[in-house]
Amino acid sequence: MSHLNGKVALVTGASQGIGRAIALELAKHGATVALAARSLDKLESVAAEIVAAGGAAKAFTIDVTSEESIKAAAKAVLADLGAVHILVNNAGITRDTLALRMKTSDFEDVLRANLTGSFLLTQAVISSMMKARWGRIINITSVVGETGAAGQANYAASKAGLIGLTKSLAREFASRGITVNAIAPGFIQTAMTDVLTDAQKTGILAQVPLARYGAVEDIAAAAGFLASEGAGYITGHTLDVNGGLYMG
Repeated sequence: MSHLNGKVALVTGASQGIGRAIALELAKHGATVALAARSLDKLESVAAEIVAAGGAAKAFTIDVTSEESIKAAAKAVLADLGAVHILVNNAGITRDTLALRMKTSDFEDVLRANLTGSFLLTQAVISSMMKARWGRIINITSVVGETGAAGQANYAASKAGLIGLTKSLAREFASRGITVNAIAPGFIQTAMTDVLTDAQKTGILAQVPLARYGAVEDIAAAAGFLASEGAGYITGHTLDVNGGLYMG
């Protein structure tokens, strides 16, 4: 299928994990993908993978904690590729610790990367979508933004805020043909989960009705759908991809 032919997609955190999988999925459906993250070497490897499969991609460095970097990256993408039709705000960080021990800087850094960065990048590219009167904004939140999690007050707050941002922007941009949705992954098999002990993994899986971790491809498939014309009447929605862990 090539339902995204002619569209330009900007994916943050695209050098690995969920971001990489989403970039590959959008490229498979015909989008030209602007890959954004801090590590240019890793991004160029993903770009080469996309090109080798017959797609189109280009790497751009971005630091989502820096407003200057965000503006510079958005300007570079628009100048090079001409437009941004699809934005996937995926980049994020964690600084896990119990709330009583959490430093103010750890709380603020996570909110800046996960929430403020997504807002600022949306601001930086939205005019391109408004001009086209078509756009897709997809924010990658988390199940803990819906349930909370001990030791993740900062992360859960940032991801819950991203859900609220999604709903507000959906109302603001709907009249311009732009949809804004979120994906809330559950426990996904990534480098972060690989370091868990067997006991921890067993405890986690006991909470998941489908009794398995999700794969990055599960999140990518959801993003591919939300970016498509078939999702054109869906906006302000948070799509839970969590194996039944949370049924809100």
